[in-house]
Amino acid sequence: MTSTNTSSNLKVAAIQQTCSPDKNQSLATSERLIRQAAADGAQLIVLQELHATQYFCQTEDTAIFELAEPIPGPTSNYLSGLAKELGVVLVGSIFERRMNGVYHNTSVVFDTDGSLAGLYRKMHIPDDPGFYEKFYFTPGDATFNDGRSGFTPIQTSVGKLGVLVCWDQWYPEAARLMALAGAEILIYPTAIGWDVTDDPDEQARQLDAWVTVQRGHAVANNLPVIAPNRVGTEPDPSGQSDGIRFWGNSFICGPQGEFLARGNETDECILSVTLNRQRTESIRRIWPYLRDRRIDAYGDILKRVRD
Repeated sequence: MTSTNTSSNLKVAAIQQTCSPDKNQSLATSERLIRQAAADGAQLIVLQELHATQYFCQTEDTAIFELAEPIPGPTSNYLSGLAKELGVVLVGSIFERRMNGVYHNTSVVFDTDGSLAGLYRKMHIPDDPGFYEKFYFTPGDATFNDGRSGFTPIQTSVGKLGVLVCWDQWYPEAARLMALAGAEILIYPTAIGWDVTDDPDEQARQLDAWVTVQRGHAVANNLPVIAPNRVGTEPDPSGQSDGIRFWGNSFICGPQGEFLARGNETDECILSVTLNRQRTESIRRIWPYLRDRRIDAYGDILKRVRD
């Protein structure tokens, strides 16, 4: 669907929530907050990564694959119905079963009529203590069958959305490719938190790094960023660690990296702001990073290591 919103303003919302082992309970929480955001006038609503379940990647367990769903499937149909009923563009997250043995961490985008505007399958997959995602997720395709890049914005009635997921947020290449393809907003659904045994100084450094790198993508590409993260402490099902305390701090920033709204580290919340859709163009006229790129000199970026 092409953009039909010609207004210079767009009201957006990011939802920060806790999650339950019960998928129905988690989705009920999402729905309650979605309805509140829509009642407040949000036209674009963004949920956090894997909002229908607890973060199951703390351990490797083949039984967890039973949580995965096809698209379309129960959760995508549920979100589609909400988008249509409320007349909003809705960005959700699904543990996708694409086929036997191929599963993805997938963002789904539904337009105001409930149609699936597009999906994005997480491209960068981490594998760290407590974040064993390579066990569960196949990386998204670098190119689609029709030749489009995996880093392709999703066209909706409110504009082109550059949807990425969590670990993707550490990679400037992903943000830049979305920007070069015409993304009007960068969106990073996230599930990130602290090892509860980390000391406060280390926790502060990690949080600052997470916020700073995404604000940097906003600045470098002159685009607003929406970054919802979960809150709450979720136990390690294996009992091998003390679990993860998700640090919240969801935020929305403008195209110069300026904070427009930010959550705290403990509470569910709805961040709602009105974006000026003309600011990107105005800023690019005075800070023309894209004009001055030396594309003739960047060939080595495609190498793993420069010799």
